[in-house]
Amino acid sequence: MTVASLGKIAVLMGGTSAEREVSLRSGAAVFNALKDAGADVISIDIRDHAISQLTDAEFDIAFIALHGRGGEDGTIQGVLEWLNKPYTGSGVMASALAMDKWRTKLIWQAAGLPTPPAFLLDQSSDWKAIDIALGSNAIVKPAREGSSIGMRRVHNQDELSASYEFACQYDGLVLAERWVQGREFTVAVIDGEALPVIQLKTSHEFYDYDAKYQSNDTQYLLPCGLDADEEAALQALAVKAFNVLGVQGWGRIDVMQDEAGDFWLLEANTSPGMTDHSLVPMAAKAAGMTFQALVVRLLEEAAGRYGQ
Repeated sequence: MTVASLGKIAVLMGGTSAEREVSLRSGAAVFNALKDAGADVISIDIRDHAISQLTDAEFDIAFIALHGRGGEDGTIQGVLEWLNKPYTGSGVMASALAMDKWRTKLIWQAAGLPTPPAFLLDQSSDWKAIDIALGSNAIVKPAREGSSIGMRRVHNQDELSASYEFACQYDGLVLAERWVQGREFTVAVIDGEALPVIQLKTSHEFYDYDAKYQSNDTQYLLPCGLDADEEAALQALAVKAFNVLGVQGWGRIDVMQDEAGDFWLLEANTSPGMTDHSLVPMAAKAAGMTFQALVVRLLEEAAGRYGQ
């Protein structure tokens, strides 16, 4: 399959979520790579009238470079399904599930996969009891935001309550998860195959928005520092974590390794970043794949899945 055989490609970017700026950068990088590859490509900045935008545009296949709600949660995937347009990444169900950290966690727990214990929070939560249950060491997260937006680490019930109110600015669904002390890793998966694992090191309290997109002192370790058996076990865990969610095409799993050496699944990303700071392109490069080759491969996988 050649890039020309894919027909006209639409790179969907921007969107209306809190991750809009990151998405614009991802989309621009993908668009430029496809242009350099000689593809027939257009870019569409998805705004408030996504259905009419996509209905009016002429294209054969979509590369989804949208992040967050409206682009990564099954919404745009549903529109493309109705338009009978192939697209990169997971379908409606897996996209919606993976976007929801709480329900992702419930599915992993039901499948017997390791993920830190957590509580869903609301105004009537027993802050003292939850703080005790989580060992006075937790992280509060909006359930349906990405890029670590709205997240705070907490150490007592007052911080827990205040961080819940802070997270509610971004999402009405908020969880508190037990903090895992140890090393942080991320595993990119393309078409069921795990790429080399990356270890993340940051001077920040955790790998937050600034550490991801703005800081110059964040370290990305490749090789990741695990021995061969440990890395293979982590890769297998990431693939299994994706499979139970029904993820297709590509994505990334974020994982912690505690001080005892055990791995804990944190979250799944079905439309990861494709910027100059992004992790999937970094892992692909370590596997011998250029950014351009990565973009084309994701489109080819999507086209093949839809019988093109």
